[in-house]
Amino acid sequence: MSLSLTSWSLPSCSLREAADISKALGIGALDVGLFYRSALDKSLILSDPKAAAAQLVDLGVEIPNYYHLFGNGLDGHNLSLPGTLAQNLEDLRHVLTFADSAKIKTVFILPGVVNPGQSRSEAFAVSQKSLAAMVDLASGFNAILCIEPHVHSFAESPAIVGDLVEATGVKLALDYSHFTCLGYRQDEIDPLAQYAAHVHLRQARMGALQTKFAHGTLNFPAMFGTLHEAGFDGALAIEPVHQDYMNTLFEDVLTEIIALRDCFLNWKGGR
Repeated sequence: MSLSLTSWSLPSCSLREAADISKALGIGALDVGLFYRSALDKSLILSDPKAAAAQLVDLGVEIPNYYHLFGNGLDGHNLSLPGTLAQNLEDLRHVLTFADSAKIKTVFILPGVVNPGQSRSEAFAVSQKSLAAMVDLASGFNAILCIEPHVHSFAESPAIVGDLVEATGVKLALDYSHFTCLGYRQDEIDPLAQYAAHVHLRQARMGALQTKFAHGTLNFPAMFGTLHEAGFDGALAIEPVHQDYMNTLFEDVLTEIIALRDCFLNWKGGR
């Protein structure tokens, strides 16, 4: 296991500045996405993925993961929306070409939401069909496709997520904080570690997707041990944020990044 830093944790920084901060903190890896000042050019990824990949070559950091959104926002062209699969598959082909060209090991997408007129089970069924086709497409690429179950998706419980993974074979970008804020205990989330291809680190507690390191309930050394026992050998992406989503506006992002970094290094040093 190794550390990474999410570029969207530093919303005012350019991509190069975020990469330089990752290097300065001794992390040396950066997750990339479509948000804030460090955003990649989505239109270029979808029109000329190899050219988009070439723009990342001289950042001087490893890029373990790319976060892709279909359409605009959490619900635009989401995987549970009927009628979106053909276009999403075409987009995904370009995304995976981009990832392979940039030597990005994992790509994460979102599982989908409960759309107007749907039940949770109906959203699951549409997403399952989408993900099965996407996993089949991804088998022809080096990058591993994974989903991040999140608050306000249809997949808000460990049980639903486990069923979805078992039904489709998709891997997880596992973020304990999304389950913790909904009231699930850490030991109830732990069984999902066996499916993880990428992991996000952020302190949380029931009712709060993000909180200060010292104020949350997540036991990170226990989490690292669970992931290690599950055979996880990917990136742990440090992801405290400063954004309106779920009221995650009040932590000193740099302080939280360093606390999470040091927690992992202390655990790793004991092995």
